[in-house]
Amino acid sequence: MAEILLQMENIQKYFTGVHALDDAFLSVNYGEVHALVGENGAGKSTLMKILNGIYKKDGGRIIYKGKEVEIDTPQQAQSLGIGMIHQELNLMPHLTVAENIFIGKEPLKGVFLDKKRANIEAGELLRSLNIEIDPAAPVNTLSVAKQQMVEIAKALSYNSELLVMDEPSAALTENEIQELFKFIRNLKNKGNGIIYISHRLDELPEIADRVTVMRDGQYIGSACMKDITKQQIISMMVGRTIYEEPKTKSSVPVDAPVVLDVRELTAGYNVKKVSFTLRKGEILGFAGLMGAGRTETMRALFGADPVESGDIFVNGQKVRIKSPSDAIKHGIGYLSEDRKGFGLAVGLSVRDNCVMTNLEEYTKNLLVDDKRIQEVTEEYIDKIAIKTPSTMQLVKNLSGGNQQKIVVAKWLIRNCDILIFDEPTRGIDVGAKSEIYKLMTKLTEEENKSIIMISSDMPELLRMSDRIMVMCEGRITGELDISEVSQEQIMALATMNM
Repeated sequence: MAEILLQMENIQKYFTGVHALDDAFLSVNYGEVHALVGENGAGKSTLMKILNGIYKKDGGRIIYKGKEVEIDTPQQAQSLGIGMIHQELNLMPHLTVAENIFIGKEPLKGVFLDKKRANIEAGELLRSLNIEIDPAAPVNTLSVAKQQMVEIAKALSYNSELLVMDEPSAALTENEIQELFKFIRNLKNKGNGIIYISHRLDELPEIADRVTVMRDGQYIGSACMKDITKQQIISMMVGRTIYEEPKTKSSVPVDAPVVLDVRELTAGYNVKKVSFTLRKGEILGFAGLMGAGRTETMRALFGADPVESGDIFVNGQKVRIKSPSDAIKHGIGYLSEDRKGFGLAVGLSVRDNCVMTNLEEYTKNLLVDDKRIQEVTEEYIDKIAIKTPSTMQLVKNLSGGNQQKIVVAKWLIRNCDILIFDEPTRGIDVGAKSEIYKLMTKLTEEENKSIIMISSDMPELLRMSDRIMVMCEGRITGELDISEVSQEQIMALATMNM
């Protein structure tokens, strides 16, 4: 029998009007990678915040290293040897690796910071973890994967025996993910327990020993990874069967009109003479490795970045797009991959977010027509099935899938016919993904909208696209019809210039 490092039993948590955790349970062994999965809003983050002293539990027991403990603050969690690496990295980019690792507990020489000793001790810690990073390097010079390892080293500097990793692979390339997995296996071999939260179910068999599933704040079940399939995990997560088949042929008529024609668009190093067309009712997928220039192309098209040369035609008419407001006037909406940074004002209500790009429509003589705003918000909440207690709910309190729907609603209310979806399902769970896919299909097939979809998720590209454009090093390297495409073809085109 494996020795138990952590056991959380019958955990209860209430917020105003919400029973967030109801009899939640989690058990983690020494030297184990334990995956914790569930839809957005399932209670994973709440359970981990209780473990890390951010929230106080309203019932149940936490047994750590054989003793029942109360964890009231993050400092208490650290002192017990529990560390957490959040999805959004919590580093100071202008400081060095060593300064970040020892922040708050800096080695001193008298009253002054002893930088030499900090670098030596940080170097020893990094070497003990087999991390090859210069402790004197500024954090902003490191890749995202290396920054994540600095974050982990920082947590381990508190002698952490249990690490919580929240979506650690979300922003990493495939090579960086393999580097992270190698590092995690090293920690596991040292006897550390690791709680691994991820929406990427395909990676779990490679890294996790066991998996626990939560749904609606409750413990659903646990299993060894070798004894459970991805489809069984999904069914436990959502309480229903979800299966997304790849498209076998385009759903766009051959005579569908061209709504967008981009010719030899050039914008900086990452966009070099890019040309493509988009038809009415089409989902045009953009594939490529990180840094291929997909997002940069769409930002230039939307007017967020300056264009050096090239022509853009909307519905056959040549247009000049120098700013996002120009793009919006021509019916183009952009759903950024960073929805919280660029798509939403998360501190405002659902209602405010829905009308923010079209507020002048609801304003007359400096007076805002609250009744019309309420009506249109309710209409789109119903139309695209946004789950929210009210139009006045703060967006930050909604799940990732519902936040994404609000961004869609914002552009539909603005009556945009061309929608650019940049990584539309990043950071949202499998159930919410399915809802976004259905919404995108409805927009194109029933409402004649046209969608450009950037995605690093190959099954998503094959499931949703009518055609796929492949980019490498700022150029289009191929165009593939969905009826004849394969993952191997996409990867060959995505690496052909490298």
